[in-house]
Amino acid sequence: MGDELSHVLDHIEKIRELDLDGVSPTSHVVDVPMPLRPDEPKPCLAREAVLASAPEPVAGGFGVPSPGAAPA
Repeated sequence: MGDELSHVLDHIEKIRELDLDGVSPTSHVVDVPMPLRPDEPKPCLAREAVLASAPEPVAGGFGVPSPGAAPA
């Protein structure tokens, strides 16, 4: 682990040597125009319609097997 950390720190030191004046911070390497759609509420299916096609609805939701349960 020490070797890996040493390589990371060496890389950071190389980045510090760069002239980054005027370079704005970014979260992506390439330009990503409008990566997310606006978060706006929209109508959805009624709960009853969705659960009508569920194999085993339980208490108004989807029934799922417990962890470690044998497959049916």
